[in-house]
Amino acid sequence: MNAARLSLKERLSYGFGDLGFSLPYNMASGFLLYYYVSIVKLPAVSVGTIFLIARLMDAVIDMLVGIAVDKTRSRWGRTRGYILFMALPYALLFVAVFSVPDWGQNAQLVYAFLTFKGLGILMSLGSIPYTALMPMMTDNQDDRLKLSGARSIGTSVSVVLGTAATTPLVGLFGGGDERRGFLAVAILFGGISLIALTALFRNCKERIEDNASPRYPILPAVGEMLRNRAWLVAFGFCLIYFVRFGGMMATTPYFAIDVLGKPWMISVMMPAIAGMLLLSSFIAPPFYARFGLRNGCIAVLGAAALLFMALPFCEGNAELFLGVYIAACLATSITITAAFTMIAATVDFHEAQFGTRKEGLLSAGVSLATKVGMALGTAGIAFMLGAVDYAPQAVTGTAREAIRWSYYGGTVVLLGLQVLVVMFWPMNDRKDAA
Repeated sequence: MNAARLSLKERLSYGFGDLGFSLPYNMASGFLLYYYVSIVKLPAVSVGTIFLIARLMDAVIDMLVGIAVDKTRSRWGRTRGYILFMALPYALLFVAVFSVPDWGQNAQLVYAFLTFKGLGILMSLGSIPYTALMPMMTDNQDDRLKLSGARSIGTSVSVVLGTAATTPLVGLFGGGDERRGFLAVAILFGGISLIALTALFRNCKERIEDNASPRYPILPAVGEMLRNRAWLVAFGFCLIYFVRFGGMMATTPYFAIDVLGKPWMISVMMPAIAGMLLLSSFIAPPFYARFGLRNGCIAVLGAAALLFMALPFCEGNAELFLGVYIAACLATSITITAAFTMIAATVDFHEAQFGTRKEGLLSAGVSLATKVGMALGTAGIAFMLGAVDYAPQAVTGTAREAIRWSYYGGTVVLLGLQVLVVMFWPMNDRKDAA
């Protein structure tokens, strides 16, 4: 075991690395559907197709990046060089995503696909090495929980900025011109992303080495990954989490405006989807150390499902609705710390089974789950809007009901599926376990 413990500076730098990756990603997840459909005036079904195809293409890209990480040996280690050289292009391309030119609709759709797909490629080139970095930094379970908690803080800050702050900042910078406002906010958030990723590269170190040869046959390695039960659970858990997360991020503006009739609630509900991570990052590490990942997740997911089932009865009282909603979001937010810890634990489980760590390959597989999940969630909402002929200026009762029950019913079903998946987690990680 590696006895070296991590400094606060290193833990925070790792955690805010997630701010660097997630701030652009969360702004895009929360507002890109709105930007394309309501501002640029692209067809909702075409936009949903762009989201789905672009993310499904990540299946190949992510696995290639993960394999490349395992095969990399450089002066910066196996992961940090990717983070260094990806940071600036990632920030610049994010600005380009919110800079759709005034061309014909077909040309705009091509531009939207190419820039969105390019952003996804750069995200893969940085986020997969970033995830693979944690099990290389330490094999101490307490430190991993603290790193996961710090990463949850970075995620929560990115959600608060990328959701709650976006709408007022668009108004502030745009002066009534939403298109100009979104571009200005993208420039600001791209700069923050670049600073956070630079700190991640400078302050976080790889300590645990994989002594296995960087040359290995790919198909047998993928086969071993698919026989890693811990990895399968982490993959399924993250896939379902991000289907729900992507769907809720895409639906919330429509839900607040068209169902609740209270646009101001967007700035409360959007960050609450994952903004409770800031609080949960302090609750989750001791909670999971006491109850373990499996039992802890079952408890909080069950509580979240019950709270979401209560929400339809609270619509008439905004304060009560938000109170129940925030409590539900806190419960679901606690599970993301478990997800980050699971991903690192899959490496240990893999080494015990097969004698090699394969941090890059395993991280790529789980990263794929997050991207495909976001794609399915976001595209599903876009297709739902297209199916009910949603029109911003003339919203029908059918469209309102479709939005309402997608928001409630879809969430409860996905929470139940997460419970089912995590029941198969194979590792006993309770502190009081024998």
